Amino acid sequence: MTGYPLRDRLALVAGLVAPFLVALVLVPFRTDLSRTNAALILVVVVVAVAALGNRLAGALAALSAAAWFDFFLTRPYQTFDITASGDIETGVLLLIVGLIVSQLAARARRLEVITVTDAGYLARLHETADLAQSAKSSDTVVDHVRRELTELLDLRGCRFEYGTLMGQPPRLEQNGNVAVGRRRWDVDASGWPDGEIELRTYGNGQYRGRFMLTPGPGPVPPLQARLVAVTLADQTGAALNTAGPTKDG
Repeated sequence: MTGYPLRDRLALVAGLVAPFLVALVLVPFRTDLSRTNAALILVVVVVAVAALGNRLAGALAALSAAAWFDFFLTRPYQTFDITASGDIETGVLLLIVGLIVSQLAARARRLEVITVTDAGYLARLHETADLAQSAKSSDTVVDHVRRELTELLDLRGCRFEYGTLMGQPPRLEQNGNVAVGRRRWDVDASGWPDGEIELRTYGNGQYRGRFMLTPGPGPVPPLQARLVAVTLADQTGAALNTAGPTKDG
């Protein structure tokens, strides 16, 4: 701990304590509050901790949130046992989504932007993580994310290409910026570049495919939305890494 800056040390403490306190506050409302809504509230806490500190603090907060969700908000209460399969699924998804958005929040901290706490963005991540865990085919995840990207980025079109990279189209990068060739394109000032834009997906560090985005005529979505798009593509890559593609492009 002494090797960490003060801000990061405080974030590590918050990662342990904050989910516990929030879960405790939710106890009087646990019979009326849905498990999904309670989990989303705890995800927001994880995001806040990751934004204050770093990835380690966010991961610690995600583990703490999952534990106290189990202890305080699922039956039987005040135990670490879960009897309902739905509660088990929600608890696992809380941990997965918490870890994902903590990485997103830590990335946003480095970029010095506001972290993703919008309920709509969180719901997209939660739903996609749920589908990635339950879908029997990776194509189901690909099609779902394609629709999510179309709505999230206000696209005119979106398709997915399996296999090798071809050409050098503009690219939506991991940090939410757009690159044209080797130079950065100021998308916020100049709008989307012409033509399709690729968003690559990776599973376990290996290239799995890419979404080809056709921008709509409206304004460029904010950086938060673009970072969520990148995270959705990462979830697709994880699903492809597990199941493998079942289509030929």
